[in-house]
Amino acid sequence: MEKNRARGASLGQRLRTFEWPTLALLALCYLLWGIGTTWAAALWLPLGMVFVSLSAALHSSLTHEMLHGHPFRSRFWNGVLVFPALSLVVPYLRFKDTHLAHHRDSVLTDPYDDPESNYLDPALWARLPRWRRALHRANNTLAGRLVLGPMLGTISFVAADLRAVRADDKRALLGWLLHVPAVAVVVLWMLAVGQMPFWALGVATYAALSILKIRTFLEHQAHEQARGRTVIIEDKGPLALIFLNNNLHVVHHMHAAVPWYHLPRLYYANRRRYQSRNEGYVFRSYAQIFRQYFWRAKDPVPHPLWPKP
Repeated sequence: MEKNRARGASLGQRLRTFEWPTLALLALCYLLWGIGTTWAAALWLPLGMVFVSLSAALHSSLTHEMLHGHPFRSRFWNGVLVFPALSLVVPYLRFKDTHLAHHRDSVLTDPYDDPESNYLDPALWARLPRWRRALHRANNTLAGRLVLGPMLGTISFVAADLRAVRADDKRALLGWLLHVPAVAVVVLWMLAVGQMPFWALGVATYAALSILKIRTFLEHQAHEQARGRTVIIEDKGPLALIFLNNNLHVVHHMHAAVPWYHLPRLYYANRRRYQSRNEGYVFRSYAQIFRQYFWRAKDPVPHPLWPKP
């Protein structure tokens, strides 16, 4: 009898720790994208595009969960779960490699060693032509990040990977080779059952990338101390759900192995500690960020703490 109780307790513990919310949300994400590209698009194309934009943005957030080891222990099966490239332009393996490199807090915001930094080396900035400086300055406002960010980010990302492939980086090459069938799944779906024209799919996917730029706009700031470089945004609205609570970004950086649905509990149980930890880099909501930075740059493009030429 005691053995049976122990087995029952063990099974109950496994079920409680199994990441059902992640799998359920992933299923909902694919369902919403599928409806968006078929029934909703046939009913009213703008409705289908909204569904595709929201689900593709959510898929990217779920992809972020998978590369951090959720919901399974198997890296292979986590990758399989998000294999279809709903964002079209971001290979899973490249996202995984660059993002995990970004998680070295000691190099956060470094123009060279942080793959996700939006800062440039001041020496490079000084050599840029005026039109490129104007683009980067516009991109440093939230409005510019929404409009220009997906394009500039994709160009920069692809250019860096092309340089890596030319330098015989086999891992980078593998990432793009695996991306071909991941995009092919999306294309075959659209050809077989999709009711949305490809131009609309492209616009909706671009909009999804724009939504994600809201999250990354001020996730990190230049700061002397590594602990002060990562933001807390105390938002509880729909964007927090789409971003899977990554608005509590310092909590994620400190506890990357914790699933998304536990981050708010961790944060609000130790709110003062986390705010002290990140030197008070805190915003109350995304509405506050829109009010403050929609037309105004949060900080300069050249890294303010790097030596100037």
